[in-house]
Amino acid sequence: MGHAATISVLDIADDPQRWHDAGFTVGEDGACQVGTVRLQLSVVEGARGVQGWTVCTDTCPAGERRFNGLPTTVVAPSVDFPSSTAGAGAAPLHANGTRSIDHLVVFSPSLDVTVAALGDLGLEPRRTRQHEAFGQPMRQVFFRMGEVVLELVGPDKDGGGGDARFFGLAFTVADLDATARYLGEQIGRVKKAVQPGRSIATLRRTAGLETAVAFMTPDAPRPPT
Repeated sequence: MGHAATISVLDIADDPQRWHDAGFTVGEDGACQVGTVRLQLSVVEGARGVQGWTVCTDTCPAGERRFNGLPTTVVAPSVDFPSSTAGAGAAPLHANGTRSIDHLVVFSPSLDVTVAALGDLGLEPRRTRQHEAFGQPMRQVFFRMGEVVLELVGPDKDGGGGDARFFGLAFTVADLDATARYLGEQIGRVKKAVQPGRSIATLRRTAGLETAVAFMTPDAPRPPT
């Protein structure tokens, strides 16, 4: 039985100071620990948003690879990633109330190709949802990567090829109303999320982040099994 793939690091082309101003705790080296994942922030000319990830898994060889265009560093599950923003075993407090990454969104023009590529990382779809966006049928495929949900989004029918790309992040916060008060006009209105019983609000571009960011209420506790 292989080790379930988990996300250790997300490399993000964005200004660390802007993230700090949006209420995230960011170290001098641009590291921002959110739950079990380290966000490594740095300004990269000509780039914006999530650029790559480090995935812990033993289902494929360690090293630098691309999975349907997604720049990936594969490491063994035993590799540790210390963060300057938190002590061992402890994630820092964030002024905006963020506690963890709820989900990472990836867009693909060819969902079946990307699903197959992610299978090489040991990822298996947990759920599929069909809906309409901008007047066309869309499909979402969900994977579990430790505490983070990977949400793959794309056309319901194959879009004719092309690479997948990272799109944005949704964070779980302790109290979404408190987060909205803290961020003020930088955040959109709180509304119902697709997930039953949850609410979501999107960070506006006026906050200055180059990454698509949303904040969500916690997921409902799961019944014991």
